[in-house]
Amino acid sequence: MTALILSTQRIEPITELVVFGDSLSDTGTVFRATGGAYPPDPPYFQGRYSNGRVWVEYLAEQLGLAASQIRNFACGGATSGNYSNGGLVPGLVRQVNSFTQTHSQIQSSSLYVLWAGANDYLQGANDTTAPVKNVMNAIDSLSAAGAKRVLVANLPNLGQLPATRNNANSASLTALTQTHNQKLRQSLKVLSQQQPELEIAVLDANALYQSAITDPAKFAFTNVTSACMNGSGSCETPDQFLFWDGIHPTTAAHQILGKHAFAAIETHLSSNARR
Repeated sequence: MTALILSTQRIEPITELVVFGDSLSDTGTVFRATGGAYPPDPPYFQGRYSNGRVWVEYLAEQLGLAASQIRNFACGGATSGNYSNGGLVPGLVRQVNSFTQTHSQIQSSSLYVLWAGANDYLQGANDTTAPVKNVMNAIDSLSAAGAKRVLVANLPNLGQLPATRNNANSASLTALTQTHNQKLRQSLKVLSQQQPELEIAVLDANALYQSAITDPAKFAFTNVTSACMNGSGSCETPDQFLFWDGIHPTTAAHQILGKHAFAAIETHLSSNARR
């Protein structure tokens, strides 16, 4: 499998993924930090918050990148800001600042991936201003250090997760998600106008989750409302579930996210992009 080649001469092939975010993208940061204690394996898979590989790994595979060409700083429990969990977990801004401080000139051929904000709201934030600003500040820091291509994901409906859909906060989480995504879309549009040399692809995770919930059969899912894993163990058919636990998707869902992220890159990073 070859790397994604962008046919216009001004664009280099993607040679590396550099990933920042939370448990949706974490491939073992917390697992290594806790000496393999968390997330427990089994039932979780080798440090992922799922039953298999996560979306950035599927994306890398489609880009033709080896594991050695992924640098992943995403950390389970991370918020969009500096620190969460009493200062123990570096948030998105902290992850990016730590990276740029040790890489004053970063590779323009890399794709910088950012997905964060869910934990801000799940941990009680009720205003979208700071989380959106944090994401944009993280992008600004990468751009100032030399990044030319970024992939940003929006938030799925946080009020429709197995852990939240039946609780008192469901409606407010849905509203926060909608506002966050609207502000993020607007902020990215402004940034594109201000910095046309910075290429931005957006993974519309919200639309993808909503599509799966509305039409599960389209994705070969039979259950899109409850978690495969429960108190007595896990279900026998995890590939038919959207959710692995109360918050995180199954690896089958991650594979779909990776596929759509690749499509977003082809569409938005170059109108002439091809494999």
